[in-house]
Amino acid sequence: MPRSRFDELVALAEDNDGLVTAEQARQAGFTDSVLTRLAQRGKIERMARAVYRLPYFPPGRFAQCREAVLWAKANRGPESVAISHDTALSVYGISDANPHQIHLAVPKSSRLRRRKPKGVVVHHEDITSKDITVHEGIPLTTISRTVTDLLDSHARLDLVRQAIEDAHREGFIRDTDAKRLRKQVQCHIKSLRTHRVGSKPTTA
Repeated sequence: MPRSRFDELVALAEDNDGLVTAEQARQAGFTDSVLTRLAQRGKIERMARAVYRLPYFPPGRFAQCREAVLWAKANRGPESVAISHDTALSVYGISDANPHQIHLAVPKSSRLRRRKPKGVVVHHEDITSKDITVHEGIPLTTISRTVTDLLDSHARLDLVRQAIEDAHREGFIRDTDAKRLRKQVQCHIKSLRTHRVGSKPTTA
């Protein structure tokens, strides 16, 4: 049976939880007007600007993370994009992190003027390909970078400690990495204590 043009769109979305960007569709020969008509007919659903979902695919566990990444990369957006902070912990499956928002790290130079998908928090940071790894088919900040970001954002220290131990146990990081990250947490705590002592008002 010959393959239809729509089958080509389905094939594009198969490996990405049913999601496809307008740019991917254009490269396959679909014009913006065709995508608009497909959306009007209910064949595809517009999730965010330049990101579409094919309703034939049930949303996967991390569909919102994939959608956020595609949204940031759409229309020639930055390549160095990754799920970050406690959302990254959730995808890794380490710690008891249960984020209610999708945290997304993009380079500081990025200018994402289009409307964000609901529940997405964008962090403009000095992030490069060295800070990114892929897990479950999703770009995530590395364990080391995630720990640093969590400490910088004053996340719960028990959550950070648990993430390090879980990451070590699951083989995401080596012994030397775990020791370095534990020391980083201790230095962070010491810095906080020093700052609190130094900020206390003096008495006459």
